[in-house]
Amino acid sequence: MTRGVKERRPACRPRCARGSGFTLLELLVVIAIIGLLAAYVGPRYFAQLGKSEVTTARAQIDALSKALDTYRLDTGRYPTTEQGLAALNAMPAGTTKWNGPYLAKALPADPWGRAYVYRSPGAPGKDYEVMSYGKDGIPGGTGEDADLSN
Repeated sequence: MTRGVKERRPACRPRCARGSGFTLLELLVVIAIIGLLAAYVGPRYFAQLGKSEVTTARAQIDALSKALDTYRLDTGRYPTTEQGLAALNAMPAGTTKWNGPYLAKALPADPWGRAYVYRSPGAPGKDYEVMSYGKDGIPGGTGEDADLSN
């Protein structure tokens, strides 16, 4: 080696030597794609969620109806409106031949967190009626807000 001689550096560095990472443009493209996917998938996901709540409510109403039919077979009548669905878990006063509890667990709330409505006698032609007022919690409505009944 001689003194005073400088080493030569290459005129251009490789890409990895400049620093690794993404450019601003690349990040914006990725964010735009994620936004488009979320806008497409999000509404479909929440629509399915609403359908599953309605399906759950129908299944619970069906299970309560079966328990009420078993109650009637044992006692000879359906619980009164005043006794309500609580008669499926605890023997009401003045009831004979009660062979419950008729539900394996505590009385469920509807998928929206409200108690089911029970009437005996129910609508014309029905011995009883078990209802949920749907997502909005008030009588009437359409779609997810529609009333569900046995």
